[in-house]
Amino acid sequence: MTTTEKLNELIAVFTIDDEKFIAGNASASTRARKVLQDIIAVAKARRNEITAEKNARKAAKASA
Repeated sequence: MTTTEKLNELIAVFTIDDEKFIAGNASASTRARKVLQDIIAVAKARRNEITAEKNARKAAKASA
């Protein structure tokens, strides 16, 4: 599973728990907050992947 797929999956899970929280389910707030922390971690990982790929492309272009 790519980090983008994982990020999309986590957003879907967050949306479900957030809707439950808005409907009044207090325990869903804990789950939603945990998923938000997971989203932050995966987003940082994806950001690093993008930066590494951008730098690799730049280096390849410079050496060509």
